[in-house]
Amino acid sequence: MALGAVTLPLIGYVESPFADKFAVPRQPGLAPAVVSLLRFYKPYCTPQAFREIEGYSHLHVLFLFDRVEYRDFHPEVRPPRLGGNQRVGVFATRSPYRPSRLGLSVVKLERILHLSASEVALEVTGADMVNGTPVVDIKPYVPFVDAHPEATGGFAPEPPPLKTVTFSPEALMALSTLSGQEREAIAQVLSQDPRPAYKEAQGEDERVYHAVLYGYDIAFCVTEGGVYVLNALQSNLGL
Repeated sequence: MALGAVTLPLIGYVESPFADKFAVPRQPGLAPAVVSLLRFYKPYCTPQAFREIEGYSHLHVLFLFDRVEYRDFHPEVRPPRLGGNQRVGVFATRSPYRPSRLGLSVVKLERILHLSASEVALEVTGADMVNGTPVVDIKPYVPFVDAHPEATGGFAPEPPPLKTVTFSPEALMALSTLSGQEREAIAQVLSQDPRPAYKEAQGEDERVYHAVLYGYDIAFCVTEGGVYVLNALQSNLGL
């Protein structure tokens, strides 16, 4: 069969609190307090296209890693889960650096939003996508075929360990305008240590890192005691 390409329509996009790639959870569901919206373009936003979807608790979202520059095929990548130093085959990972740049995530469907008589959006939790990520398709998660308790997870058999997150008084004051769930989402995201993989392997370091979430530039460092949030300033990057 000859090599070729196909063109896929973009049916919508994601509205999430992640303004850039840094600090986005590396898998879906690891930050369940994060609320996102799936917005759809016309004609895909019509209510008829979502009839009976409320019967499903979870959805598969197929999306495009549009922030990743990809030109040439590389058969091996260095996944963060292995410290960013060990190479494995790209098709043995969920790395965004893949030929199609397609991503697949399972999210929890919280509710259907009827924005108008002709437009529907979906509120979901646990998404691991940057704000504005293009959506290619959604499909219902069907437990009796999609859930396999006996499945093995290769080099990622269980969730990564979490760090304790502590907020300084200044950070708590700055983030006081956010809801309790939004502050909990920030803690869940930072507890996964979003630093580059090689930095995670080294443990604590002296650098101050920044994650843009919910419109705030959140400054934090990593110590032996966990993640310490130093401050939060309103960001010009939007959500």
